[in-house]
Amino acid sequence: MTQVKGKKVYLGTNTKMYKGVADTASYLEELCRLTGDLSREALELFVIPSFTALESARRCAPRELVRLGGQNMGWAGEGPYTGEISPKMLLEVGADIAELGHSERRHVLGETDEMVNRKVLCAAEYGLTALLCIGETAEEKARGLADEVLRTQLKAGLYGLGAGGAERLWVAYEPVWAIGEHGVPATKEYAEARHDTIRRTLTELYGEQAGQAVPLLYGGSVNPDNAVGLIRMENIDGLFIGRSAWDARKFNAIIRDVLAAADG
Repeated sequence: MTQVKGKKVYLGTNTKMYKGVADTASYLEELCRLTGDLSREALELFVIPSFTALESARRCAPRELVRLGGQNMGWAGEGPYTGEISPKMLLEVGADIAELGHSERRHVLGETDEMVNRKVLCAAEYGLTALLCIGETAEEKARGLADEVLRTQLKAGLYGLGAGGAERLWVAYEPVWAIGEHGVPATKEYAEARHDTIRRTLTELYGEQAGQAVPLLYGGSVNPDNAVGLIRMENIDGLFIGRSAWDARKFNAIIRDVLAAADG
């Protein structure tokens, strides 16, 4: 199956704990310069830097060119939660995306589905776009449990989120075994099969129209060699790219290749 022509493509990156304030600003300035000629009618470009870099990032990256997000978010607008970042704080510095449930948060830092769900509901309450990350481990994949894991993470993470909240929902499928420096990317066929499961689950939860409208992104060792093949899959609306996007020139090349493939 091939990508529907004319469909908006979602392309973004999470810089994790690698770029500070100066590096993030330099990166975004170059990325905006390189991609400024591309129509945003066909492209939703986003970057999720460190919390400390967000305010300066917004100053050097116009919202009409790049959307910004936080790499995590607390589950309350304010309160006695030492070290947490609230949705109001994200909005105050110009972010409008909250990345939630990333595998490193789940498997390294111990976040549960219930915690992720509270954050998703809070993001919706404050009008943020929730980028919900889900994915199976290598062991779950080997046991044939990938689809069950994805359906559970979706249903648990979205519990209580109505159709209105789903209008500001993005879902990133990031298999845990594909993420990181030594990750192995999923084949485009495997990624498409999992995205099909995600799409069918969303239509069960929200109905055909709303379920089909939620952007689905693949993340996990996306690189210049596999990006085009992935975006051509029917249920892959975008790519959530790691280190291959941390150089603005390389990211620009991927963006242009992907847009050409999606339109061709």
